[in-house]
Amino acid sequence: MYSVKASLIIALAIGALISTVLLVLEPLTDFAFLSLEWPGITAAYFFWGAVGGSTFLGIAISWGVNALTYGLGAFVILSAFKALREA
Repeated sequence: MYSVKASLIIALAIGALISTVLLVLEPLTDFAFLSLEWPGITAAYFFWGAVGGSTFLGIAISWGVNALTYGLGAFVILSAFKALREA
């Protein structure tokens, strides 16, 4: 199957894709999926509270944190599949 490095890259790509889809769906669904974005929104809120900043930077932080959060979940799932295939 994949090496750990390849699994990590694939997982981060999956996380970035999920984060992008959630960000695009926000205005289209009237913020119905906002609860799925709480890790990134919380990080952006702390950033704004600490240093202040532009809205664009807050959205970028939110997207990045969500991408890492969902990427970690995808990495765990990919690792579990790899372990099951090798067993």
